[in-house]
Amino acid sequence: MEFRARDYKAESEAHALPRKRADGDPLSAPAVSHPQVDIVEDKGEEFFDPLREPNSNVVGSLDTEDDIGHPSVVVSTEVPGQENAKREWTSFKRFLMQRFPVSKMVSISAMSDGILRSGKGYEKLSMSTDPDELDDSQKFSEEGIRSIARQEYISRLKEFKEKFADAWQSGDRVTSLKLAIKVAKLLTDTSVGQFYPTLFVLATDIMEMLGDMVWERVKQKAEYAEDGTFLCSLPASFRADDVGLDAKETCNNWFCKIGSVKELLPRIYLELALLPCWRFLVDQPIDSIQRLVMMARGVADPLACSYCRLYIARCAQKLPSVDTGSLIRCINDTKHLLMHSMSLREGSQESSKDRRKSLVSLMEPSIEYIMRHIFQDASLKLLESAVVEFGLGNTEAHGSNPSISIIVHNLIKELPVDMVNSKTIDIINLIECCNDYTLDQCLNYRLLGFRLSESKYSLHIVTVVDRVIRVVSQKDMLDEYLKVVDAYVDLIFQNHMDDHLVKILDGISKRICNKGMVGDELACLQSILVKLLSHFKNLEDIFSLNHFLEILDMMYGRSRMIVNMHILDKATRGGLICDPTTIQLLFEVSQALNDSIDQVNVRDEDLQQPARMISRFIDKVSYGADRERHLAFLVECRRAFGSTNELKETLVHSSNSLAVKALIERKNHLDFLKSCIAFSEVTISSVTALVRQLKLYLETAEVALLGGLVSHSDGLVQSAISCMQSVDLVDVSRGPTDADETLNFLQKICGFLIILPGNPEKGAVYTPKSLFALLNSQSWMTPRMRARICCAMISLSATLSQKNLPYHASKSGIPSNDILFYGNSAYFGELVSFSEEVVRKLVDAIKQEPSPVARGSMALEACNCIALSFKMSCEISAICFELLEMARRGLGAKDRYLKSTINLMDSYSTSPQLCQ
Repeated sequence: MEFRARDYKAESEAHALPRKRADGDPLSAPAVSHPQVDIVEDKGEEFFDPLREPNSNVVGSLDTEDDIGHPSVVVSTEVPGQENAKREWTSFKRFLMQRFPVSKMVSISAMSDGILRSGKGYEKLSMSTDPDELDDSQKFSEEGIRSIARQEYISRLKEFKEKFADAWQSGDRVTSLKLAIKVAKLLTDTSVGQFYPTLFVLATDIMEMLGDMVWERVKQKAEYAEDGTFLCSLPASFRADDVGLDAKETCNNWFCKIGSVKELLPRIYLELALLPCWRFLVDQPIDSIQRLVMMARGVADPLACSYCRLYIARCAQKLPSVDTGSLIRCINDTKHLLMHSMSLREGSQESSKDRRKSLVSLMEPSIEYIMRHIFQDASLKLLESAVVEFGLGNTEAHGSNPSISIIVHNLIKELPVDMVNSKTIDIINLIECCNDYTLDQCLNYRLLGFRLSESKYSLHIVTVVDRVIRVVSQKDMLDEYLKVVDAYVDLIFQNHMDDHLVKILDGISKRICNKGMVGDELACLQSILVKLLSHFKNLEDIFSLNHFLEILDMMYGRSRMIVNMHILDKATRGGLICDPTTIQLLFEVSQALNDSIDQVNVRDEDLQQPARMISRFIDKVSYGADRERHLAFLVECRRAFGSTNELKETLVHSSNSLAVKALIERKNHLDFLKSCIAFSEVTISSVTALVRQLKLYLETAEVALLGGLVSHSDGLVQSAISCMQSVDLVDVSRGPTDADETLNFLQKICGFLIILPGNPEKGAVYTPKSLFALLNSQSWMTPRMRARICCAMISLSATLSQKNLPYHASKSGIPSNDILFYGNSAYFGELVSFSEEVVRKLVDAIKQEPSPVARGSMALEACNCIALSFKMSCEISAICFELLEMARRGLGAKDRYLKSTINLMDSYSTSPQLCQ
């Protein structure tokens, strides 16, 4: 074998693209030298684009005459607002059932028990109930309280619903009404506790079925005669005069049947279900709402009455107009009921605080829903009158007509933000007058702060913040203090009230020292510190705040982790970090963040972000010309973050970067360069990820060679090869990505060996031979990997045999292989001998490939590599002919790559036939 001579400079010039001066900059924006081309409309064009038609109405263009009266087109007569209300109600019911968790057993009254027992499904309770549920049931019975399994209760209600639908379908209206009355009676039983919202949703579904069916029946009576003759079609906004006497009589009969129900609450619910049917009788059905609101005052139980008013608010939406005054009356009635209940319960020794709060929690959704619809799409005049009804703007109302904390909370929540801003002082006065058990007063202050933050400007913001901070400073509980302060931090920064910030940090510090922190308090404190970080531009100003670092040190867990990440994120968003004090503080923050990863249960993907933050901090640190101090900082980082591969990788990059900067300055760089290389080498050995470790070895070897440390560079390459030899099969075969990256590394090693001087003592090709030995010792390498590496080694040997190498180590002053060994016959003989062995290994690896197509492609790659590396001889031609035959069998004679390779072979004169 004889290597082919190459003139790399001439080849580069021959393959370079020809250059010529351009008339203009191709990257600059083109000048507008020509007017835009007008679109010429084709009169014969059949396509109509509504977007190109001036003043076109897209919706109108779709309403063609063919659609009118077509049986497939459904024309909706419902008001769009009612459709939205229906969707909102469906979503609200789903939320209501999910909000209150229910135990397996539900306690019920004797009346509910009698209703539920009137079906065939109840007798199966003892057979379908778990043993634990039976034990609970026995306990309830011993205490004199009847009980039923939750799922059994739901099943019975579903059974009632099915029976109701079947009875109506069969024309048995009496049975349907009786079933609806039974279900309505269940709503009088509030002993079910947390199950009551679910009971309310399921029961009202059945009653709404009754309302819809009665509506359709009466409407049918109005539109069709008894014999089925069509009379008229009622419009969406029909009047009572449009309805016939027969339909009115049917409708009135239904209301009479409901009016005969003895119990008050079922009668109210059933009339609410039929409320839209009042439109068939009167033009102002809204009067019925006012009457039902007054009737609801007769329901003594606060929970049952509260949900009854909720259903009043829902059914009122089905009418053409809503009486907001009735909704306000519902809220005020609920307030008086709570105040009366509060006075009775506070004087009772048997009632507990938890039970009272549980009742308020169950009632809150109804208050929230009614309050929302009072202010939804309300006019300014209506808003003004509504807030006066609730005690805003009326200075005398606070003493004579006090409010309830839970009602004030929902009032603040639902008020429009402009109204909140204009009535801020009144809201503060109202909050100060409400300090009852229904809701912690601090939550109202907190909500007010968040609502004020929704607006960019507030008239009385300074006064409000002063009053709130003065009030909250009197609270000793850390939890209450943090909840309120959290809502006003943004307002304090937006209005430059620095004095309040100092007071807040001082207050937090005192309360933490006295008590410590728990979960909810940590979450609030995290929110406060994150807001504080977002408002300051310079990290040094944050660190200089009194008590900031002290408060940060007292935090722990995930909250501390999140705050530390925000600190590092802010620190690394700017330029280099040069201040030693700031570097030390950020180092401690990074160390705490790294330690918290082990203490907090986080997923593997969650570990990456903290590691990236710390890596960015390490990259941003700069000690200027003091390189030794910077290297000492990297040593401290390795000691602190030695358990994370990504951070160790960053440390190696930083160390190599320091070495390169020292080489550029060329001031006593040799000792420092050796220190950097030694630091990198020690750090790399502790990296557990194989591919990362190999890349770091090669990067450090390149830096060492750039500084003239040939022995260090050669040792690093040998360390990388030794690392490959100790690799387990599982490490590389995890996926195609790892295998490809390992292959790429080995090919890069071959490229680096071109500029790395050979070792005269061990032989010029000692390192390539060590790499070649890896092929024989590693069973995890596939035939494709072996073939690619062999091709890279053949190209390496051919390049080392040239008089001039294609590239050298820039400015290193180290003589390359072309200077050291060119013209040495022993050197050339060693290269040829090595290449012959590699070629044989290459052919064997290709033959081991099981896939014919892959084997053909590999054969063509090898053939091209050999043809470009060696002069044609009988031996080389025979090898290439054998490879071409493999490719022909695997790819077919018509393969374009095969034809291209044959043309390359034909360009060389020697053929295997001439050698025979």
